[in-house]
Amino acid sequence: MAATPRPALGWNLLGDGKTLAPGAVVAPDQRLTWPRTVGIGLQHVVAMFGATFLVPLLTGFPPSTTLFFSAIGTIGFLLITGNRLPSYLGSSFAFIAPIAAAKGANGDLGVAIGGILATGLLLAVIGVVVHFTGGGWIDKVMPPVVTGTIVALIGLNLAPSAYSNFKTQPVTGFVTLAAIILVSVLFKGMLGRLSILVGVVIGYAAAVIQGQVTFDAVRQAAWFGLPTFHGPSFDPSVLGLFLPVVLVLIAENVGHVKSVAAMTGRNFDKLTGRALLADGVATTLAGLGGGSGTTTYAENIGVMAATRVYSTAAYWVAAFAALVLSLFPKFGALIATVPGGVLGGAGTMLYGMIGILGARIWVQNKVDFSNPVNLTTAAVPLIIGIANFTWVVGDLTFAGIALGTAAALVIFHVMRSIGRATGAVPAEA
Repeated sequence: MAATPRPALGWNLLGDGKTLAPGAVVAPDQRLTWPRTVGIGLQHVVAMFGATFLVPLLTGFPPSTTLFFSAIGTIGFLLITGNRLPSYLGSSFAFIAPIAAAKGANGDLGVAIGGILATGLLLAVIGVVVHFTGGGWIDKVMPPVVTGTIVALIGLNLAPSAYSNFKTQPVTGFVTLAAIILVSVLFKGMLGRLSILVGVVIGYAAAVIQGQVTFDAVRQAAWFGLPTFHGPSFDPSVLGLFLPVVLVLIAENVGHVKSVAAMTGRNFDKLTGRALLADGVATTLAGLGGGSGTTTYAENIGVMAATRVYSTAAYWVAAFAALVLSLFPKFGALIATVPGGVLGGAGTMLYGMIGILGARIWVQNKVDFSNPVNLTTAAVPLIIGIANFTWVVGDLTFAGIALGTAAALVIFHVMRSIGRATGAVPAEA
């Protein structure tokens, strides 16, 4: 791979900026003409839209506030990574379960926001450490079997939440889920890639026809104004719910850096620490003002793969477009009218996809499940996460995701150490 060029906040125009030769790509430090760049940037907004808004709808966070911090976080990410790593930071689904648990335990949105803030700070610190020490230790601490297990158990742990929403309006939920499934196979290109967004729109239309949506809040909302901000509060008893999310964010960011490197043919390894720091800063800022925690988005990698345009200029356009949208309260109020049935249908698909993404990590890295270390590392934590085992120690509460994450780490490293010492497991485990 070619070395990454030095950071710059400008871009070189590729050719005439209007046409791309077959097989040609637009590198991160290049761009097309601004009208074309704006068009691609708006595609990125559409790509991130469905997932970014589903998180606040599922957790009760203000949609406009989440979009505001998503935009600010993306701008910060581009600056911290020296404008070299194309990425959009959207809402992370890894936060849904701990937010729901924190709100359920205390009935206070501020406690959940405090957990997001703590997660962001820890991730930022890890980013700094990785920047100066390298990221090799991450692979040793969290090999693919552990990472895949953690990602999978987070998605499967959310299954009851999907059903809770689905059963409130089962017809709407079914229409939404069916639309998502059908759109993904009926249409090619971008429309097929946006199956979740299209499915939510179809489900929303079905809900309106059935009289399940009211627009009073939309009519009362102002056309222009700042989002609603909410400060954090801290309860040590729920912090254990959030800190395992850091491991997922590390895996997502590292995976994003590797994916972009593979697509562009450039070596971005030295930017891994900066990427983690940038996402940590973005999540911290969200935690200071009431937004959802962020992560790098695979949805936008899909746009880059389809267009072969990796220019960071497109992400600046996307960030500023999202920022403008967040300043229209009426728009946020409209998003907030999405009913529970639609969320249940979309959640059924999304949470299942998160679970399968964990399995994909195993497949891509050829994890050998004939090895008892790998088998046990996946089997036990998945059941802990799905059943939502809970352990209360004094004022601290550790639920399924936290316990499952801890189990995956402890089981893998303890079993591997014992197995190597006794010779009972292969040396490569």
